[in-house]
Formats: sequence, C-alpha cells, structure tokens
Amino acid sequence: MRIAATIFLTDRTISPIGLARTLEERGFSGLYLPEHTHIPVSRDTPAPMGGELPQMYGRTLDPFVALGQAAAVTERLRLGTGITLVAQHDPIGLAKQAATLDHLSGGRVTLGIGYGWNVEEAADHGVEWRTRRELVRDKMALMRALWAPEPTAYVGQFSSVQASSAYPKPVQAPRDLGGGLALHGPRTLIGGAAGPKLFAAIADHGDGWLPIGGGGLSESLPALRQVWETAGRDPKSLQVVPYAVQPSPGKLAHYAELGIEEVVLQLPSATEAELLPVLDGFAQYL
Repeated sequence: MRIAATIFLTDRTISPIGLARTLEERGFSGLYLPEHTHIPVSRDTPAPMGGELPQMYGRTLDPFVALGQAAAVTERLRLGTGITLVAQHDPIGLAKQAATLDHLSGGRVTLGIGYGWNVEEAADHGVEWRTRRELVRDKMALMRALWAPEPTAYVGQFSSVQASSAYPKPVQAPRDLGGGLALHGPRTLIGGAAGPKLFAAIADHGDGWLPIGGGGLSESLPALRQVWETAGRDPKSLQVVPYAVQPSPGKLAHYAELGIEEVVLQLPSATEAELLPVLDGFAQYL
C-alpha cells in the first residue's frame, strides 16, 4: 500500500521544499495539499469538523505554487491537491496550471477535486451554491477539451472555449471512459460524502474517489462499484484513496482487505521541528 500525506501548509509551517524532501527521503509516496483562497470572517457556514474553524484554513498556501516547489526538489513523490475547489477557478487558467505542473513533474500530478463547504467563500467567487455540482462538471469538461491531443471546442451550460492550441499537455495517458470516449488530463479523484450524486460524477468524469476520513467504506464501496460498472467503466480501473486519515495498523489492514492501494495520512499544520516526531511515528506504516 502506498502511503501519502496531506497537510495545511501555511505561512507559519514547514516549507513545501522542506516537507517534500523529507517525505521523499522517508519513503512516502505523495504529498496532497488543500485549497482555500480566503475565509470570510463573517461566516454563517459551520466548520466541517464543528466548533471554531482553525486559523490554518485562512492561511493556506496556494497548492499549485507550493506543489511546483515540491516538484522541483523531488523525483518520485506524487503531487496532489486535496481538494481543488474547481467551481472557484477560471477553468482555462486551471487547465493550464494543472497541465504545467504535470508536465514539469513528469506526470506525477493527482487532481483531487470537490465542491467545497464554505458558502461565503464560494459566493465571493460568484458561485451559486445550488448549482455548484453542475458548474464543476461543466468546468472539468472544458478543461478536458483543452487537454485533448487535438484542438477541441467545448460549449457548456456555464462556460465555453474555442478549439485552441493549448500546451503543455498533461503527461499522463488518457483513460477509457467506455463508449469510445477517453478521460484526458491528470489522474482525477473526486472528494465528498458517499451518495448517488457523487458516485455518478465519479463514474462520469473521474478516476476514483477521495473519501475524507475513510469511514464507512465497507458499506459505500459496493454501491460505488455498481455505479462505476453500470456506466461502462473498467472495474479494475476504479481508484479509491482514503484521505486525511488518522492511521492505525487495524485501519490500514482493513483498507488493504478492501483492495485499496493508496492512503493519505493527515499531518498536523506545524513547523519542521514539530512534524518530524509525527513522521517518525508514521514510519511503521511505510
């Protein structure tokens, strides 16, 4: 099982360069970074974990800039977002960012995407909350058009792009969507709670699921696999990557029994001196 890590990197934590080097030296498989552009201080949306929202949410580094630094000082470490808030991006610019990072890193990018939880943050980006899922699907389709090998136009409900020369292309090979269609771009995992809408999206335009915390997989995985296969996707190609996991030997053994091949462990948002003992403790899982 591949063991990756995620962390809220901020202006007060270990640097992306220092962390990436440390993870690769210790044998971790990847580094995944979250995204928040800002956190409005006048906020009605409750924190996802309950209680007060930790300051790290409003101090988070831009994941693509930070992962670019990580790519420059590593050779094997996979580089992921967990998650990119696609609805809050211009899709033409985001397609360029992701393709550039994949190109410069030699195909090491995983694009973890999701729908977000902070209504106020999304509203500042002009996102209408009730249609955010449809907006994400639309923007991802536009991005795939730009990643296609030949100039490809896209006209959707929310966005469009002319057939264009758009380079660099992502390094990763296209994946079969069934019906003669291909999924272009970096490996794409969709985050969110189990349910019909999420599973339909994963089968439609993803490579798999990024379940936060990794709980309840024994019950939810059969449902996802059914949706995946009904959509004509190859059963062997589905990837499920439990994310932000607090590990234990029993938990990782359970994941292995479910056929899971990668897990992303949660690191504290901390300085290098504070992180090293945590990484020492995680060494038993590598």
